[in-house]
Amino acid sequence: MNIKERIDASPMTAFQWVVVGVCTFLNALDGFDVLAMAFTANQVSNEFGLNGAQLGVLLSAGLLGMAAGSLFLAPFADIFGRRPMLLFTTALTAVGMFLSSTADDVTQLGLWRVITGLGVGGILACTNVITSEYSNKRWRGMAVSIYTAGYGVGATLGGMAAVSLQANFGWRSVFIFGGIFTAVAFILLLIVVPESVDFLLTKRTDRAEAKLRVLVRKLRLASDTVVFSSNARGTAAGGKKGQQLTALFSPTNRRVTSLIWVAFFAIMFGFYFVNSWTPKLLVTAGMTESQGVIGGLMLTLGGTFGALLFGLLTTKWQTRKVLLGFTVLSSITMVLFISAVGVLALAFVMGVVVGMLINGCIAGLYTLAPASYEPQTRSTGVGWAIGIGRFGAILAPLAAGTLLDASWSAGQLYLGVGLVVLIAAVAIGFMRPLATADPETTSQAIALETAG
Repeated sequence: MNIKERIDASPMTAFQWVVVGVCTFLNALDGFDVLAMAFTANQVSNEFGLNGAQLGVLLSAGLLGMAAGSLFLAPFADIFGRRPMLLFTTALTAVGMFLSSTADDVTQLGLWRVITGLGVGGILACTNVITSEYSNKRWRGMAVSIYTAGYGVGATLGGMAAVSLQANFGWRSVFIFGGIFTAVAFILLLIVVPESVDFLLTKRTDRAEAKLRVLVRKLRLASDTVVFSSNARGTAAGGKKGQQLTALFSPTNRRVTSLIWVAFFAIMFGFYFVNSWTPKLLVTAGMTESQGVIGGLMLTLGGTFGALLFGLLTTKWQTRKVLLGFTVLSSITMVLFISAVGVLALAFVMGVVVGMLINGCIAGLYTLAPASYEPQTRSTGVGWAIGIGRFGAILAPLAAGTLLDASWSAGQLYLGVGLVVLIAAVAIGFMRPLATADPETTSQAIALETAG
C-alpha cells in the first residue's frame, strides 16, 4: 500500500491528533480576529467618530485581506510547500495584529486589518488541507469538524478576553493580546506541523522521499509502505500558479468548482453577518449593550458545539446530506432568532442553535473542498473556494451597515440573509462526487464518494 492508502486505513496516532490540534489553534485565530473587531466596534467607533457604513467598511477590511490571502497566497503553497506558506502567513498575521494596536486613525487601522487578514487567509487555506491529509478515512470528517470548531473556541474565549481587556486597558490591548497568541502559534507550527504528504508526493525528489520516510516512522505506518518508485523522481507535478488556476476549470473540475464557490459565498455571507453584526443589531432590536454582547457569545458558543455535532453526524450519514440539512435549518433559525429577541432566555437559546447550524455548514464545506481536487491543485482549489467565500463575508457587513443606515430593521436584515443562505442549499444539492481514474487520487475520490 502507498503512504496515502496507509494513512486512510491506519488508526489515528497521537502525532496526527497533535497536528490537528495545532491546526485547530491556528483556525481559532480567525475566530478571535473577527470577534475582536466586532466587540471593539463601539469603542473604535466612538474614538474615530464612525457611522454605520464606515464601521461596515472597517469590519470588512480584515475580511478583504482574508480573501486576498486565500486567493493569491494559497496557490504558492502548491508551488513552494504548505509548511513554508504557513510559517510566512502566521508571521504576517502576528505583525498585522501588533500594528493594529498602534493605529492613530481609521485609515491606519483599516490598512493593518487588511495585512492581518492576508495572513489569516493564507493560514486557513493551508491548515484545512493539512488537517484533511493527516486524518484517516474514518476520522477525517470529525478531524475537520474539530478544526472548524476552533473558530468557535477562539471567538468565544477571545471574545470574553476582548470584553475584559478593553474594559480595563482599552481596545488596543485586544490586538496586542491577539499578536502574542499568534506568535505562540508560530512557535507551535515550527515545532510540530510537517509538510503536506500530498505536496511531497507531487515533488518526487530525493529530499521529498527522505521526508516521507520520516513521516512513515512518525505516523507508525508499516515498514513496507510505498512512498514512490525511484523511476518517478524528478517529475514534480506542482506546476506554475497560472496552470493551477486554469486546472480549477478543467472538464473534471469546472462543475464542482462552480458549485463550491456558490456554496462558500452564500454560507460565509450568512456566517460573517451573524458573527459581525449580531451584538449591535440585538441592541437596535431592544437589548442592552451587555445583553447584545452575550447574544454574540451565544452564537460563538453554539458554533463550537455545532462543528463537533456535524462531525459526529457524518460518521453515520453522508456529509453532503448532513450539510444540506444544516444549511436549510440555518436559514430558518436565523429568522426565528431575531423574532425571539423580546424573550431574553429564548433569544439566547436560539442564538446557540443558529451558531451551531451555521458553523456546522462551514465544517461541511471544509470537509468537502479538499477532497474535491487533485493533490497538485488542492491548496489552490481550497484557497480560491475560501477566497470567493470571503467576498460574501466582505459584502455582508458592508450591506448590513448600508441597509441599517437606510432604516432596515434587524428582522428585515436577518430575513434577507436567511434567503441568501438558501442559495447555498441549492448548490449543495447539485454537488456530486469527483470522478477520476488517476490512481494517486483514488483515495480522494473515495473520500468524496463517502461524503455524498
